[in-house]
Amino acid sequence: MPGEQQNTSELTVEELLHDAAVDSTDIEVFLNALTRLAVHNLSHPGEELLCGITLLRQKKASTVASSSDRAQKLDEIQYDYADGPCLKAAREQVLVHVPDLQEDARWPEYRETVLEEGVRSILGVPIAIGSGNAAGLNLYSDEKGRFDEEAVESAQQYARQASRALSLAVRLARHRDTEADLQAALESRTTVALAIGIIMGQNRCSHEEAFDLLKSASSSRNIKLRELAADLVASADPSSAGAHFDR
Repeated sequence: MPGEQQNTSELTVEELLHDAAVDSTDIEVFLNALTRLAVHNLSHPGEELLCGITLLRQKKASTVASSSDRAQKLDEIQYDYADGPCLKAAREQVLVHVPDLQEDARWPEYRETVLEEGVRSILGVPIAIGSGNAAGLNLYSDEKGRFDEEAVESAQQYARQASRALSLAVRLARHRDTEADLQAALESRTTVALAIGIIMGQNRCSHEEAFDLLKSASSSRNIKLRELAADLVASADPSSAGAHFDR
């Protein structure tokens, strides 16, 4: 039955998106897969439906994924004008439907530029992801009136499915960024600690005195503390006195 087939399709889409979000180590890789899946599920046979995803993080908009170079270009035109249907959809979290760009008076300069690219209809679908972030699914077609009521509902349904996986991907990316920053900080502290130990051994001084020597050398040589520490550790030779830091 049609209803049963639709439920199976929805489940498959959600599973694919969830698995891609969990498995991906790069949010861009995941999102590119998401746009290709959107085109596959929402296009008619033989047509070129274009898809991009605008992600707003700290109020800055960028296309984090697109189904093609042309889709990427169409998204970036909006950023040039700082406004457009898909930016509005992402910023205000509202559905923005442009059945025929030729007849739409909104965004006049943007409209003329996009018409030159051959686009006639646009659909911007909000994707709610929370945590101060927002996104939009951007769909473009060279056919006017392409997004009828059924197409709009399908796109909204897909965006709802994608929102859960996209939210997960953003959280994972943030976690991985934090984890990488923490690891870098720990590595930096470890390197500094090793450098202090080397200076203590070379100069037979206290931990505090060794740290002061390291800071003084960093300042006088105009080199960051962690970089100077890394150089000292790298050049240290246990069989010799190595590079001394004189008091």
